[in-house]
Amino acid sequence: QVQLVESGGGLVQAGGSLRLSCAASGRTVSAYAMGWFRQAPGKEREFVSAISPRGLSTSYADSVKGRFTISRDNAKNTVYLEMNSLTPEDTAVYYCAAKPLPLTIHPNDYNYWGQGTQVTVSS
Repeated sequence: QVQLVESGGGLVQAGGSLRLSCAASGRTVSAYAMGWFRQAPGKEREFVSAISPRGLSTSYADSVKGRFTISRDNAKNTVYLEMNSLTPEDTAVYYCAAKPLPLTIHPNDYNYWGQGTQVTVSS
């Protein structure tokens, strides 16, 4: 089992920045690909970003490319999502998730999920 706990969400003005963290525990999380997803009210959960176990490969949704950066510190069992130039369209609950390789963008492929952290961007 892998337990995931997100933190770092909050209320920010448009153009601002936030850094989300996902603390992992349980099995050797450094062996897992990690992903960030988000879900806005009335919408389906969508892919945001993912990173391979050693951080050598990353993937981003087109909507966040150039604004968001995913990273991981396996020594701390933590994955980060640095979010810059936020817009109201980024408002959602953000979830981190874990899966064995390969790295994918499909939420149904992920085995473990955190409880989510709310990000609200005001205009």
